[in-house]
Amino acid sequence: MSAPPEAIAVRDLTVRYRGKPAVSGLSLSAPRGSVYALLGDNGAGKSTTMKVLTGQIRPDAGTASILGLDCWAHADALRHKVGYVPDRPKLYDWMTVSEIGWFTGAFHRPGFRDRYLDWAGRLALDPGKKIKDFSKGGYARVGLALALAADPDVLLLDEPTSGLDLHTRREFLANLVDLAAEGRTILISSHSISELERFCSHVAIVFGGKVTHAGTLDQLRGRFRRIGFRYDSAPPDVRAVGTVCETARVGRSVQHLLMDPDPVALESLRVHPDLHDFEETAVNLEDVYAALTRPPQMEGPVAERNGKADRQEVGR
Repeated sequence: MSAPPEAIAVRDLTVRYRGKPAVSGLSLSAPRGSVYALLGDNGAGKSTTMKVLTGQIRPDAGTASILGLDCWAHADALRHKVGYVPDRPKLYDWMTVSEIGWFTGAFHRPGFRDRYLDWAGRLALDPGKKIKDFSKGGYARVGLALALAADPDVLLLDEPTSGLDLHTRREFLANLVDLAAEGRTILISSHSISELERFCSHVAIVFGGKVTHAGTLDQLRGRFRRIGFRYDSAPPDVRAVGTVCETARVGRSVQHLLMDPDPVALESLRVHPDLHDFEETAVNLEDVYAALTRPPQMEGPVAERNGKADRQEVGR
C-alpha cells in the first residue's frame, strides 16, 4: 500500500466542549514537506485541532490522520513519528538542559538523548544550564529540541513564537525552513502573519471552527490585487471588476483591494480616459487574512461584487 500524498489529512472534524462546537466541520490537507500555516483569531479552533492531531482529544465527528494513521486510534505509534511544541510547554524547569533530555528519553526509542543533545547544541542551548534560568526564547528552544529529538516526520507547533523577541522569532522560523528541506512536514499555528509569510508554503485560514480558505501561499495572494488611481469627475463602479474588500479615498484619489479581479475588466479600467496615475500592486498575506476574516458588520456595500457578497472557498 503506497503512502498517502498528504502528511496531514483532516476531514469534516467536529469537537464539542459542553455541547458547544469548538471545531465544526474543519478540513485541511497538508502535503509532505510543506510548511503549513494555520491562521485564525483566538477561539477559532486552531489549538483544538492541534490537540486532536496529537491524540489528546477524541473528535465527536470526522477524521484526523497523520502519515495515513488515525490520530486517536494510533496515538502511541504516532508519538514516535510526530513532534509537538504546545503554546505553553510544561517542563520540569528545575532540571538542566541535559537532565530533561535524559528524563524524556526514557519514554522514547533508543537514540533519543543523543539526538536531543545534538539539537540542543544546534539551538545554542547550554547542557548544564537549568531550564528555569532561560528566557522565554530559550525555554521555547528546549521544547523544540525535545520535539525534534524523536526524529519526527511531522512537526506540530502551536503558537511557538508567542512572546519571543524579534530576532529569536526569526531564528526559530528560519530553522523550520531547514527542517522542511529535510523532508519533514510542519504545521504551525501562529498570530505572526507577516513573519510566517516569509517561511510558509501553504496557508489555511480558520474562522468559526472551520477552514474557510486554503491553498498555497501564491494561490491565496494571487486572488487579490490592490489598485489605485485618480479620477476627474466621478469614480468608476469597480464592483464590475472584482469583489471590493477595502476602499480608501483621499480627495479624488482612491485605492481598492480587489478579490478575484477579472483581467479584461481590469485592463478596461487601466485605460479608462477619466482615470490617471493608475497603479496595480500585489498584496501580502496580512492583507489577504484581513480581507477574508472581515466581520460581517464591517462589510457593507464595499465588500460586494455586483451587489452580492463573495465568500467562496479556495483550495478545498
